Amino acid sequence: MAEAVDKDSKTEEATEKKIRDTVEQGKLPHSRETALFTSFVAILVFTVFYAKDAIVDLGMFLSMFLEKPEAWPMDTETDVIALYKTVIFEIGRAVVSLLVLLVVAGVGASVFQNMPQFVGERVRPQLSRISITKGWSRLFGAQGFAEFLKSLGKLGLAVVVLFFTLSEDHRKLLAGMITNPVAFGLVIRGIVIDILVAIVFVMGLIATVDLVWSRFHWRRDLRMSKQEVKDEMKQAEGDPIVKSRLRSLARDRARKRMMTAVPRATLIIANPTHFSIALKYVRDEDSAPLVLAKGQDLVALKIREIARENNIPIFEDVALARSMYKQVSVDSVIPSQFYQAVAELVRIVYSKKAERRLTS
Repeated sequence: MAEAVDKDSKTEEATEKKIRDTVEQGKLPHSRETALFTSFVAILVFTVFYAKDAIVDLGMFLSMFLEKPEAWPMDTETDVIALYKTVIFEIGRAVVSLLVLLVVAGVGASVFQNMPQFVGERVRPQLSRISITKGWSRLFGAQGFAEFLKSLGKLGLAVVVLFFTLSEDHRKLLAGMITNPVAFGLVIRGIVIDILVAIVFVMGLIATVDLVWSRFHWRRDLRMSKQEVKDEMKQAEGDPIVKSRLRSLARDRARKRMMTAVPRATLIIANPTHFSIALKYVRDEDSAPLVLAKGQDLVALKIREIARENNIPIFEDVALARSMYKQVSVDSVIPSQFYQAVAELVRIVYSKKAERRLTS
């Protein structure tokens, strides 16, 4: 029941990331009927283009073997082994082309459906693959029942095809039995071709339907719930809570860096409590005053506290402090519109320093 509810909640199409992850894990749609169809096509190709010569050669060998048995002595073990090797060789010659075609057809069916790739996860030993419970569910579950119905349908179609084909060709088969082995082999070949053409046609229809169904079923199984889509978007974009925490840490580091720079300031511009801007200006070194730190409320008070500890002049100017706080950036020189006002303050700082040197 819970599984049905879970499937009902998966209403969203799979994202590109989930599809990519599934492909990388080797979980790809696969149609067994397509491989079976290509195998029958390979057998048909062999029967039409290669079987005639193979059957003629094999028929001639068998007729010679049957008509002149005395040519094949079997008195010793060596004679029996030699005869065995000869028979195997002749039969092998007849079917080697078929075996090659079957291999090519099997590989071609797999490549047609999905490009081959090595996936270590698929060959890694897993206890779930030998689980009796899961094996039982595969055999007797919905998927196993569907496979059983498909097999039953294919068997029924094969029986119908064989019935109608053999009902037309049984006279040819009876007539061929009274001919020589080579001619009888060609009669059988003709009947087999008729059967294979019918089977290939039917299997082509089944394979087409199964190929479409396997890919539709694969896509349906990959569907996601709305929550899964949201979770994946969070992972792709970053968890908002984590991002907020990272921003907070970045602000803390920037604040600490500013506080360590305040003792190098030349002067502080502030209003009584809300804003503070620490500026540094050294003649012959700086082209314009540089903003070392700025802060509001508690940070502003902390800047002023550090300034007092380091005997840095603090100028209270509400309008200038408010205006500069909005327009200046840390580690940047002040905008040109503040040059005149700040220059006056810098002149006062240097004048007081000069007076202290004279008095000392």
